[in-house]
Amino acid sequence: MAGIDHEGRLGEEFFTPGSSSFTEFLAAHRPELLGTRRILPDGVRAEGVPHGTTVLALTFGDGVLIAGDRRATMGNLIAQRDLEKVYPADDHTAVAFAGSVGLALDLVKLYQVELTHFEKVEGIPMTLAAKATRLATMIRGNLGQAMQGLAVVPLLAGYDPAGPEGGRGRIFGFDVAGGRYEKFGFHAEGSGSPYARGALKKLFRPGMSRREAALAALQALYDAADDDSATGGPDLTRRIYPIVSVITEDGFERLPETETEELSREMVEQRRGRPDGPNASV
Repeated sequence: MAGIDHEGRLGEEFFTPGSSSFTEFLAAHRPELLGTRRILPDGVRAEGVPHGTTVLALTFGDGVLIAGDRRATMGNLIAQRDLEKVYPADDHTAVAFAGSVGLALDLVKLYQVELTHFEKVEGIPMTLAAKATRLATMIRGNLGQAMQGLAVVPLLAGYDPAGPEGGRGRIFGFDVAGGRYEKFGFHAEGSGSPYARGALKKLFRPGMSRREAALAALQALYDAADDDSATGGPDLTRRIYPIVSVITEDGFERLPETETEELSREMVEQRRGRPDGPNASV
């Protein structure tokens, strides 16, 4: 193994002063392990690569909720019906993704290691704003592949203990060039995001309960699936439901599938009487 000699001792690169970034360490010593840095040959564009579609986040009284549909597509084909697009990054941060599935999964794993590595080296966790900046830097490293059709667009949500009471849930969106944008209240990414944001615009209100926020997220994903063929709605027959997770003072929690199923069935039943979804409160 590179970096370890025949007597099992670590190589000098492990003792060379540098930054607390694991990504920068790999880029300097094992760049071939960074899948997000590989560029396709000139003139080649990625075709037929599975893409994840719609993810969203919204704040509520106790923190922030992050959710995603389960569908991955290849052009007009459904590549996977039960893809997971929402992952914990650490105890109080989660990341969801839209875009090229293979690269996105690699990026998520690398980001998880990045945060753990920083905390072990520095002895303290990153602030939430620093986590968002670090993720933006990693996305920028994928710019070459993004320009060839392999874009990854993540969504970051976290609980910030330094924030004001009732405003500790925070959401960050990004562009393919690594631009970082804090979003307030709610946000969505992916092919169905315009419809999801439209639904959240009428359903979101500050101080929602966890249950109210989860139902709003499910309603928004349902609206996205209703108008965007790449987004999958709740599949009651196969029992495939969106992934819904919350981040509060107690940390990251994925809602149990039994709870997600109950809320999904309740929401679908409501749609039988009102196919276009609930009206905005006035």
